[in-house]
Amino acid sequence: MPARVIGMIGVAPPQGTALHVIAGGISPTFLKEFAQAHEAAHFDYVLVGYYSSSAEGFNVANYAAAHTEKLAYLVAHRPGVVAPTLAARAAATVDQLSGGRLALHIIAGNSDADQQREGDFSPKEERYQRASEYLDVMRKVWTSKTPFDYEGKFYRFRDVFSEARPLQQPYPPLFFGGSSPGALDMGARHCNVFAMFGEPLAETAERMAEFRAMARQHGREAGFNLSFRPIIAETEGAAWDKAKKVLDDLKAGPLPVKPQDKSAERLVELAKRGDVHDERLWMPVAGAAAGKGNTSCLVGTPEQVATAMLKYYRLGVTSFLIRGFDPLGDVTEFGRELIPRLKAGALEIDRAQQSAA
Repeated sequence: MPARVIGMIGVAPPQGTALHVIAGGISPTFLKEFAQAHEAAHFDYVLVGYYSSSAEGFNVANYAAAHTEKLAYLVAHRPGVVAPTLAARAAATVDQLSGGRLALHIIAGNSDADQQREGDFSPKEERYQRASEYLDVMRKVWTSKTPFDYEGKFYRFRDVFSEARPLQQPYPPLFFGGSSPGALDMGARHCNVFAMFGEPLAETAERMAEFRAMARQHGREAGFNLSFRPIIAETEGAAWDKAKKVLDDLKAGPLPVKPQDKSAERLVELAKRGDVHDERLWMPVAGAAAGKGNTSCLVGTPEQVATAMLKYYRLGVTSFLIRGFDPLGDVTEFGRELIPRLKAGALEIDRAQQSAA
């Protein structure tokens, strides 16, 4: 299948070299410009992030979708903040109003402090158990043609039925991320795409094989997404110079001091093993940022970085979340050569595999 490319939008202009794009107040003008820049650069989706202090994701997606034509929206969604019946109707509404341009990224919360700001004091593993039940309810709301009852550990409903149905059938794609047993079990039971941070090829292949086996136990086929921060320039030397400047700029400001979850711990350990893996995967930013903020970098020319990404495509990774440290400027730069090379290369790989079959 064609490689999908996912970006990330925010609602206010970031300042300087940015780890995050979802902080700050709401600027409708900037949000519109940011979404339209992604569409012009041939991104397929953009992630709408989630913090307890950030703008509400469904509304952000609805507004951005009204100002774009094809760009789809991967809305980060935190189970447990609202009832799954309401969330299912909200998602179905956005999917219909956007013309089928919605996907959900399920996050059970990697920060206890951020969960507690929304009144959730549940321990992390319990949050994953609750999220699994939450997704079970949502999927029933989207697909049940008759009213149903539900009796679970965390949720109880009677006579549930929704007239609001998703345009996409049976429902919008469900992404998830995480490395804990609870996260993987939830994803294997309910989600379509396992979203991982960029790791070396060997580690990525191992994780994919393990998760495929888990998903098949539930009669499901797994899809995979990888997240990278490409750092590109016209020459390889210029790209490495640019990477070092990014690191220096980030170190000049406040950075997280310890990993918040197991996925971040994995990145920090990889950074300790070496700065560069598989020729292009550069980990010092991940090490400096304690694994936070999608900080696995690929460094080189657009051709070199696209070639590196296509090695993951051959493993079965079919979508890539890419964003830069200059959030708006890098969108345009990625669209010039990197994205066209990546998509063309994936199609070439598909044709070669079909010819060999």
